[in-house]
Amino acid sequence: MERENSDQTSSPVPQPMTPPHDKVRTFPQKPGVYLMKDRLGRVIYVGKAVNLRSRAGSYFTSAAATEMRTANLVPEIADIDFLVTDSEVDALLLESRLIKDIQPRFNQELKDDKTFPYLQIRIGEEFPRVEFTRKPESKGVKLYGPFTSAKKLRGTIAVLQKIFKFRTCPLDIQEEDERWRWFRPCLLANINQCTAPCNLRISKEEYREDIRRLRMFLDGKKTRLIAELRRDMQAASKELKFEKAARIRDEIHALENLNLRGNLEDHQQPEVFYIDPQKGLRGLKKVFDLPEVPRVIEGVDIAHLQGGETVASLVQFIDGLPFKHGYRRFKIRTVDGVDDFASMREVVSRRLSRLSRDGDAFPDILLIDGGKGQLNAALQAMKALDIDPPFTISLAKREEEVYVPGESEPHRLSRHSYALRLLQYVRDESHRFAQAYHHTLRSKSTFK
Repeated sequence: MERENSDQTSSPVPQPMTPPHDKVRTFPQKPGVYLMKDRLGRVIYVGKAVNLRSRAGSYFTSAAATEMRTANLVPEIADIDFLVTDSEVDALLLESRLIKDIQPRFNQELKDDKTFPYLQIRIGEEFPRVEFTRKPESKGVKLYGPFTSAKKLRGTIAVLQKIFKFRTCPLDIQEEDERWRWFRPCLLANINQCTAPCNLRISKEEYREDIRRLRMFLDGKKTRLIAELRRDMQAASKELKFEKAARIRDEIHALENLNLRGNLEDHQQPEVFYIDPQKGLRGLKKVFDLPEVPRVIEGVDIAHLQGGETVASLVQFIDGLPFKHGYRRFKIRTVDGVDDFASMREVVSRRLSRLSRDGDAFPDILLIDGGKGQLNAALQAMKALDIDPPFTISLAKREEEVYVPGESEPHRLSRHSYALRLLQYVRDESHRFAQAYHHTLRSKSTFK
């Protein structure tokens, strides 16, 4: 009897498992992936989250227990774990890899009968294109997925394109065909989101190297990729290839700061909409009740060099198309530190003073990149010059709202209107031109 009691005392006492609805309260408020398990420890559902605690906790509400899409899942959840990621993009990619490897039962049952979306790279092409598809090819492609959200996958492709600058167009590009040198690239090339192989601005070898790096990232090898990029940057710097080194440095910075606080569904490709210049100009006349269709639009943007030196760009569009001879760059002279409003006052003052002094016509529309504060700064500069100002408006990036002098509320144009698309084109081009100048100065500062 004594030995029996001794054996019982030495046996480990099983610890009660924390109920999943209590466990999720300890989850971090960070992006990541959560894994739901049944009583046998099998993963039955994998999901992604921008905020793990909030998203995973939503399954343990009265609404989730009765909702058609989750009612069968919730009673079977006996445990739940999580994996933290650096960003929403990382979470989306990790979710797709886990679903592919584990094939949880409820990831199939909770979805509709549509084919899952995939990210497809056509590696058989000379300049591989990256595309969204629900009907993947069986040969000549590299597939990633399946993904559970089509909108978020489209957003992820747009975000990754800003880093790796791959093409998404359906063109059949061949390096030996010299006719491509005369092809006009789309807007993505102008805003530095594509290296424009359609215009042979990049060699086949360099482009395929960018695709190889993209594939490393999609395969979950971000840490290894960043280490490789650092070595390439140092090698380029030693060889005095400063532009290449600066480009790699910016790619490293983008990868390290892939923190998408917004919704991936909001990321749209600029080339999705064809910009009809004439329709855009007529739309601007109608929206803002202008006396006649505008011909000349100028856009102004401000950029900062590591919080110190400030630069600005001015782009000119005639009849709705870029007129490169009218582009101007400015170094801010009178402003110390970061002050966008004061910088905008200086640029507008210098530009309009020069036009007035030379007897040149003002633009029909002056577009300021920013909100109400930047617009007021531009108007203050015109008032100080005591001139009859051109029609001046500002376009705020966040909600794409257009601010007009004398009006307290902004104009909210349809996101599909030709007028807004033309304003976005001008704004994005001024931003690209400012950033190009910014990068040139920063390269000289860093690699001098």
